[in-house]
Amino acid sequence: MGNIGEFVKTADYKSEKHVPVIECPSGLKKGEASDVVVSVGKEIAHPNTTEHFISWIALYFKPEDGNIYNLGRAEFLSHGESVKGANEGPAYTDPVACFRVKLEEKGKLVAVSYCNIHGLWESEVDVSF
Repeated sequence: MGNIGEFVKTADYKSEKHVPVIECPSGLKKGEASDVVVSVGKEIAHPNTTEHFISWIALYFKPEDGNIYNLGRAEFLSHGESVKGANEGPAYTDPVACFRVKLEEKGKLVAVSYCNIHGLWESEVDVSF
């Protein structure tokens, strides 16, 4: 059995609905708080059903020194479940999360999402000032 990194998938979000998309301001400034939005299903909608859903999204920062910092995690807990049956519920949560971050160094933002059927997916964007 390999390490967990061997199970993490990547792809272009324009052709794969499971890839987390990281959107941060183009004018990101050192030491200034900015909103970073991470979503799954930006170009191709991901199902949000009782049977098939994104369970969570996590955001990390990896400065150039190679360490990694956990910036946050959002869980999506309602996918149409109900006592009436699957997909009969009154509430659904879409896999979109906003993280307010303040970065002091250049590096990479790394997002990881988890689909209950298709596993772990990752993407990253470079951060420079």
